[in-house]
Amino acid sequence: METATSAELRDNFLVPGLFRPGQVHGVYTHDDRLVIGGAVPAEGQLELPAWDVIGTDTHLERRELGVINVGGAGHVLVDGEKFELHHLDGLFVGRGCEVAFEGADAAFYFVSAPAHATYPTTHLSHPEVEPVALGTPSGANERSLYRYAWGQELETSVLQFGVTVIADGSVWNTFPPHLHDRRTEVYLYVDLDEDDRVFHFMGQPGATRHLVMRNREAVISPPWSIHSGAGTGSYAFIWAMGGENNAYTDLSPVALEDL
Repeated sequence: METATSAELRDNFLVPGLFRPGQVHGVYTHDDRLVIGGAVPAEGQLELPAWDVIGTDTHLERRELGVINVGGAGHVLVDGEKFELHHLDGLFVGRGCEVAFEGADAAFYFVSAPAHATYPTTHLSHPEVEPVALGTPSGANERSLYRYAWGQELETSVLQFGVTVIADGSVWNTFPPHLHDRRTEVYLYVDLDEDDRVFHFMGQPGATRHLVMRNREAVISPPWSIHSGAGTGSYAFIWAMGGENNAYTDLSPVALEDL
């Protein structure tokens, strides 16, 4: 990590190109065996694939799934039942279900994780989730944290996910940073203008590096890495975690003097 070139860092941790019209595209990481993907149905219907790397007949045979729509309105079909998702609406899908995506203007982001139990599919409307206010304008880190699945209220095996929206005039997310040794976290940056970027910081405290990221690009943060970023304009990010547990507060703050 400390000696890698920028190109090597991007090859190992950046996940670009998830959203391709008419396709489902995904990446499998051995960090807590998460699958990170995007589905853009365009005019058709797309099924959630069972890629060979998963080793099962269906994607969710031994997994659970979190979905968030980062585009216009669309539908997710779970065992034939239709769930309408508007922009930043979410959906949790339990182990064993069949999933398909529809919506000409929709772009679905999803993360799946290994699951030891089956929990009910749950629709998560973005406007109905009460946000947690974090940060301050003077610290340039004012943001609203929308917790969709976080170890309380909605039961999951290990998966956690939600959306954080950065307030106008603020730039920082997840600052000061933290670590969680028992979980891998993935960020997907969304709602950036074409000319804006996020400078995403990662690595061990005291030896951090950064990636320059565009709209709808994801980054994998292994358990040993901090995850924090600063944007050049307004943006939001989707966070998703899986690992040893689903205790949201299982983390270790990192003091600024340790960076």
